[in-house]
Amino acid sequence: MSRRTQAERTDETTARLVGAARRLFGQHGYADTSIDAVAALAGVTKGAAYHHFGGKPALFRAAFTGELAEVAAALERAGAEEEDPLAALRRGCRTFLEHCLDPGFRRVVLLDAPSVLGWETVREIEYDHMLRVLLGGMRRAAEGGRIAGGNVPARAQLVFGSICEGGMLLARSTDPEADLPLIAAELDRLLEALRPSVGG
Repeated sequence: MSRRTQAERTDETTARLVGAARRLFGQHGYADTSIDAVAALAGVTKGAAYHHFGGKPALFRAAFTGELAEVAAALERAGAEEEDPLAALRRGCRTFLEHCLDPGFRRVVLLDAPSVLGWETVREIEYDHMLRVLLGGMRRAAEGGRIAGGNVPARAQLVFGSICEGGMLLARSTDPEADLPLIAAELDRLLEALRPSVGG
């Protein structure tokens, strides 16, 4: 069996720390999760955690980015299952809202990230993941005549803001599963309003 390289060992340690961080930040929140606990769950020393991430904020950022990378991949898979680009947009919105039912995702992405990372950093990371997928879907829908043309990047950001607000409604809901179809229906109506006007 060949020996692992230093880069491979580093990647493995980093992945274990991020996985442990996602789990613990998701279960207990940022304030109630220590680097010691994350390191213990990852099976590494506290010093190794500081070596790879420098502190708890950077570790949280990595956990947040991991959550968004996972949901972006799910959005891409969901969209690929629909031939119609408008149906793909609807499916993607629903997929995101369904992710918001997961308590860990809600805690890390919707509740803790804005205060821990700051609004600008959160938006920057979201744009690299979820907005990228949404913008691609909206461009395909516009090119196929399924939604009106115009300033698609600006429109994508406005739709993205609505999707995020839908997620926040679920995050603060006392019964998110019951509220999911209601919020999804409102997002469907929003997307329907993007259709080209008759004779326009």
